[in-house]
Amino acid sequence: MENFNISVGGRELIVDGSVTLSFGRHYGLIGRNGTGKTTLLRHMAMHAIDGIPRNCQILHVEQEVVGDNTSVLQCILNTDMERTQLLEEEARLLELQRVTDLEGEAAKSDKLNGGIDKNSQAKRLEEIYKRLDFIDAYSAESRAATILSGLSFSPEMQKRATKTFSGGWRMRIALARALFIEPDLLLLDEPTNHLDLHAVLWLESYLVKWPKTFIVVSHAREFLNSVVTDIIHLQNQKLSTFKGDYDTFERTREEQVKNQQKAFEANERTRAHMQTFIDKFRYNAKRASLVQSRIKALERIGRVDEVINDPDYKFEFPSPDDRPGAPIISFSDASFGYPGGPILFKNLNFGIDLDSRVAMVGPNGIGKSTILKLISGDLQPTSGTVFRSAKVRIAVFSQHHVDGLDLSSNPLLYMMRCFPGVPEQKLRGHLGSFGITGNLALQPMYTLSGGQKSRVAFAKITFKKPHILLLDEPSNHLDLDAVEALIQGLVLFQGGVLMVSHDEHLISGSVDQLWAVSEGRVTPFDGTFQDYKKILQS
Repeated sequence: MENFNISVGGRELIVDGSVTLSFGRHYGLIGRNGTGKTTLLRHMAMHAIDGIPRNCQILHVEQEVVGDNTSVLQCILNTDMERTQLLEEEARLLELQRVTDLEGEAAKSDKLNGGIDKNSQAKRLEEIYKRLDFIDAYSAESRAATILSGLSFSPEMQKRATKTFSGGWRMRIALARALFIEPDLLLLDEPTNHLDLHAVLWLESYLVKWPKTFIVVSHAREFLNSVVTDIIHLQNQKLSTFKGDYDTFERTREEQVKNQQKAFEANERTRAHMQTFIDKFRYNAKRASLVQSRIKALERIGRVDEVINDPDYKFEFPSPDDRPGAPIISFSDASFGYPGGPILFKNLNFGIDLDSRVAMVGPNGIGKSTILKLISGDLQPTSGTVFRSAKVRIAVFSQHHVDGLDLSSNPLLYMMRCFPGVPEQKLRGHLGSFGITGNLALQPMYTLSGGQKSRVAFAKITFKKPHILLLDEPSNHLDLDAVEALIQGLVLFQGGVLMVSHDEHLISGSVDQLWAVSEGRVTPFDGTFQDYKKILQS
């Protein structure tokens, strides 16, 4: 794909972009939030860029599957159109044969059903069986079941109708469909966002063995290091390709930037030196020929581009002015179950204070988000008690908060509505401490990327200087640099942090304790996140 431009709503995202994709390579597409990574994938999926062969089958996993009465397993199998059509034709022909046999010779002489005689039926059936065999149709069901099982669908769940699943699970079904089809080019946009750690580890091992080409956008550094062979970097409307995983890219890029900066400085010094000579002797008749040769030399030297770094990201969590005394939050024999449902948690006993740095880990659907709601007071225990200090301020970040932003408003207006009477400058300053600065604070929310919206949500929940941060998958829509900035912000934050996450880099950098959630219990895990991963892999 050469010399292509991509713009959205008059804003140019990629100018003179060129990128070459090789068969069997695994590409990680990285770049800041809002630079156009998702838009690039969409354009590729629509074959809207010259250079993509027409017969190249491209699949972009972006939208969740529409829920209906089809079972999950059947939904996956239905994506193989040829197999479905052949099986339907086989069933039709077999039924026809049965009818023909029953009706005997009379039906045969009538040339039943528009003249399909018994011989041509048998011949067509033979062709169908050959083709079914060739496309490996008989192992399709077990292949589909294996993929679904890897993405944490139990055999019972695979039989359920797709409409009974939440958006996150339907997104997994979309991912399973793509893996089942094995397109020539697979495009994955943040595939780990809707997965638990178990499914992420399975997807890692599945993609490492992927025989064809894929491009993946991901904020999960360890995931990228595991699955990609090349990095495509989108920065300043340009695409650059680097061989190797993400860590290798970081080292190579750092070296490149250093060398470019040196070359730029040397070039500037040489140009300044020549310009001084030209300015000094420009009107000296004796030196006219020397001046002319210097002017030509200056033109020949040309300019070396200045290094344009991405602006530094900021996540500055305001530190609370007061420190309530212990206990801050404590659970005493607290149990919980939703009305009419089973008891999810029984006799929970634990406490959180201003020095807590905890990550909760466990499979999806086990109730980690429910525990966050019990801590914040959004849910009450069915028995036992959850004590919360009257003076404690708790901030909760979840995808629900990001989805709840007013898309027609801009970040500054939104903050002014949330906190009436607060001076505009103060709100601007607070948005700025999460990297929402200048024009970005005045852009309509629907034009912001997922990561930029997340930062607006962070600004809103932290304005009142909370003592405790409860974070539900906080890194999901952030880019790699923003995750790094989030880690730095959390390290400096003067309060308690409890997060639900499966982002290894984020957990390793910002918390010092793991709590494992399983079978209605919350227990401290003795070991690192690496140790926890090893247990899951064994």
